[in-house]
Amino acid sequence: MSAASAPTDAPDGLARVQALLAAGGRPPIGETLEFALVEVEFGRAVFEGVPGRHVYNPMGAVHGGYAATLLDSACGIAVASRLTRDQSFTTLELKVAYHKAMSEKTGKVRAEGVVISLGRRVAFVEARLTDADNTLLASATSTLLVMPA
Repeated sequence: MSAASAPTDAPDGLARVQALLAAGGRPPIGETLEFALVEVEFGRAVFEGVPGRHVYNPMGAVHGGYAATLLDSACGIAVASRLTRDQSFTTLELKVAYHKAMSEKTGKVRAEGVVISLGRRVAFVEARLTDADNTLLASATSTLLVMPA
């Protein structure tokens, strides 16, 4: 995946998410689930975390919601990086495919989201969750509603 180059008159959404990154990259849910924004550019965002027992399901593996949350976060912030100050967004749909189970032995995981297209009202994004060996753990497509802030 590759993000589009930022035009010289890029929206200030990129500046807003760069400020989040500079402040440590941890939104409140990132504190709870122990993940953070680690990279952002125009139309692209990357979150990283280390899944552990704090995100286990009753079956003794990492809950699928952990992967979905990282993927949704990467998709949303990728879109946010392309918006103007008077725009906001919300996720309309997130479709996640789980390719490989995670455990506390998985180590650091990386969710990368890239904007595929952004219109006046809708954005389409793709994301991948991989481990340190670049093994695909989960993937997602997302549709987001763009609206006034």
